[in-house]
Amino acid sequence: MAERLCSVGLDVGTTTTQLVVSQITVENRASAFAVPEMEITERQVVYRGQVHFTPLLDSSRVDGDAIRELVLQDYAKAGIRREDVDTGAIIITGETSRKENARTVLDALSGFAGEFVVATAGPDLESVLAAKGAGAVAYSERTGKTVLHMDIGGGTSNLSLIREGKIERTGCLNVGGRLIKLDKQGRLTYVSPVLDGLFDLQVGDIPAPAQIEALAKTLTHALEMAAGLREKTELLDKLTTQEAASGFTPVKEPVTVSFSGGVADCIETDSPPLAFGDMGPALGKAIRKSRLCQNDYILGTETIRATVIGAGSHTAQLSGSTVFYRGMTLPLKNLPVAAFSKNDDLETLIPQKLREKDQETVVLAIPGYTAPSYEQVTRLAEVIAKATAGKPVFVCLEADMAKALGHSLCLHLPENTPCLCIDRVRLTEDSFLDIGSPVGPCLPVVVKTLILSK
Repeated sequence: MAERLCSVGLDVGTTTTQLVVSQITVENRASAFAVPEMEITERQVVYRGQVHFTPLLDSSRVDGDAIRELVLQDYAKAGIRREDVDTGAIIITGETSRKENARTVLDALSGFAGEFVVATAGPDLESVLAAKGAGAVAYSERTGKTVLHMDIGGGTSNLSLIREGKIERTGCLNVGGRLIKLDKQGRLTYVSPVLDGLFDLQVGDIPAPAQIEALAKTLTHALEMAAGLREKTELLDKLTTQEAASGFTPVKEPVTVSFSGGVADCIETDSPPLAFGDMGPALGKAIRKSRLCQNDYILGTETIRATVIGAGSHTAQLSGSTVFYRGMTLPLKNLPVAAFSKNDDLETLIPQKLREKDQETVVLAIPGYTAPSYEQVTRLAEVIAKATAGKPVFVCLEADMAKALGHSLCLHLPENTPCLCIDRVRLTEDSFLDIGSPVGPCLPVVVKTLILSK
């Protein structure tokens, strides 16, 4: 029998704030005589909120109370209550993630997505959500084409390179339609610091159309460099965001370029230059004339809503079916992760990382073994039990062996020590994990990255 989860996605971006409500369907795909194989079989958006301009108190602070009121209005229009929500994501993206009180806003809004919410801002996750929400991942999987997806918003462009439906790498550039803002008279009211050295005008100046077009062309050159369509210069490094300091290695093969974000709506539509009080129309026009659109390109099935739909529909995943837990109440939120590789000396490294984390509850992310022997399971349980020294034990494995390890752990742990083992989930160091209430034999999980730069 199918089970359904209500999921909310809220994206507080540089330019816009928007909310969607999705219904996620979970079904057992195994036969009646096999171990249950739970899968998310359908993600359906059932409510799309109005796209609002992100309310700000001033140039450095987001208006949390105003955003909270917008969310309350959308909940009422969608006909849902906080207690109806099973999962979802609240994310602050683009330049908004750099506002002074971004973390405060996240904390204030987290209750709106029920007991199971990801509150995150960071270019890697944002790139993944946008690529999934825009349909670029599904397009690559369906056609077998290599896709470079560009989600171009108000402050940043999030990039994802996708091969056969798998996202191989991500990046983020300070390229967006709202890096400058203008009033109705065409006078500058804001110039982003990231344009230092690229745009000489200041707040109060009235730029000529040619000056805005020249800036849009320069920003488009950086996107072409990322796509491998223009020789790389220092411009690409200059416009790489500080959160993505490793940069984005230019693509070295033919790709289908895919677009989403607010600027994507301006690529094939001739909007008036001051339609949105920014350079979005000029940037869209420059992209349309650029090498990015000379060959094979597509617009996402979702454009301005791509990231929020990704947040609402694609953050939750399921653990394996053979989970084990005792002595704890679900759901659990914001569990820090300590990750280990296959050849690590766990007996030494687990105590070391637990000391570094200095928290009562830490998830040990361990690869595990494919088709493990009894001796391998027992030895791993002994090492974990000794290393955790009587503290609650949380283990996340990539290999399918959670139930066996959990039972073995209970033989080596002090009586009544809380213990949880899940599998088929891959975690990375410094990520966080939310674990929801059971769906059939599985546990829904969300892997989170909390990155808020100052």
